[in-house]
Amino acid sequence: MKTRRVNSRIGGFYRLTVEERRRKVAEALGLSGAEVEALNAADALPLDVADIMVENAVGTFALPFGVALNFRVNDRDHVIPMVVEEPSVIAAASNAALVARAGGGFFAEADPGAMIGQIQLVDVPDPGAAVERIGAARARLLAAAEELTPGLCRRGAGPRDVEVRLVRTSGGETMVIVHVLLDTGDAMGANAVNSLVEALAPMVAEIAGGTTCLRILSNLADRRLARAAVRIPFAALARDGLDGAEVAQRMLYAYEFAANDPYRAATHNKGTMNGIDAVAVATGNDWRAIEAGAHAYACRDGKYGSLTTWEIDDGHLVGTIELPMAVSTVGPLVESHPRVRLAMRMLSVPGARELGGIMAAVGLASNLGAMRALATEGIQKGHMALHARAVSHAAGARGEEAEELRRRLLAAGEVKIGRARELLRALEPRS
Repeated sequence: MKTRRVNSRIGGFYRLTVEERRRKVAEALGLSGAEVEALNAADALPLDVADIMVENAVGTFALPFGVALNFRVNDRDHVIPMVVEEPSVIAAASNAALVARAGGGFFAEADPGAMIGQIQLVDVPDPGAAVERIGAARARLLAAAEELTPGLCRRGAGPRDVEVRLVRTSGGETMVIVHVLLDTGDAMGANAVNSLVEALAPMVAEIAGGTTCLRILSNLADRRLARAAVRIPFAALARDGLDGAEVAQRMLYAYEFAANDPYRAATHNKGTMNGIDAVAVATGNDWRAIEAGAHAYACRDGKYGSLTTWEIDDGHLVGTIELPMAVSTVGPLVESHPRVRLAMRMLSVPGARELGGIMAAVGLASNLGAMRALATEGIQKGHMALHARAVSHAAGARGEEAEELRRRLLAAGEVKIGRARELLRALEPRS
């Protein structure tokens, strides 16, 4: 894929009209007229395509398509496409990315695309002996798996390993679980993995004994991890009358809270996933699989904890993230959905590993933005300022009237539709 030098710093972007923003993004990314038209279309997903994508389609459903700015990942700027309905997610990520630039931005990487396919064997007479037999037959099983995945093998991907686990049921039975590790390249790989384990299961059962039951991929893709890191000088963290060192210390307290309390960790990780999910939806990836893998990975040490880590080091706040990232840059959705194609064009990534790294960086930025806000002014001030726009519109206000209503809602400290309607009636001219 041809890359272009991008500057993701576009000053005053949020003050521009939608049309002006489109023009600025088109200029920054070198988008063609046809690509910009994908943003102009009222509904970019044709109904006939939607009908092919899912069963019983009766229409399409639109969500806001925005861009996060200021991101620098591995010394290269990116404009980040995000599809999300929640106010402040894009703004928070953009603001955090700007703070991160003071330390050189984010640095990210991702593992090759090894997905896990599971073959469940039950009623195994001697599970220990079955494990030994499968281990001895590893080379034969891998050779069979390669014959079943010729396309992946031609592209330099394909089967990588066979592993065995014993899982004991509550009733006392020991199940033999065979893991087939399949490098799926730039695809998420669910179909390839499922097809492989279904085809390979009879041979596995013959070798191990017992009866095959489930044959399915695992969404705990812990052999396909993405990581990102950031190092921010204290000076860049100063906010609301607090110097950067104090903000860093307060953010560290916030992290320790999440690292040691599952009730806090759930919300901490939700904020991290805000950014990751928004990029996943924009790029046509399975955000539900990514969420499932992330939260399962957060339990890997036997308790639910933070997906991110933070520490203070020599006048800097240092953050890292690691999580499963089973994403795709190829496939029917990328080819058929105009805005998914546009999102990929905006990111200009050569493959799934690069996309996974960027998504990890966006997750770390989302966590950074949330923790900095929570540790200083609180999260509601900025969130409600943006939420008030949507409430004003829902109440029926438009244009300048909507902006005035937004200001009055914030001044009243009650950002609710009922209150908005009362204030709107007061704004209406009396006859």
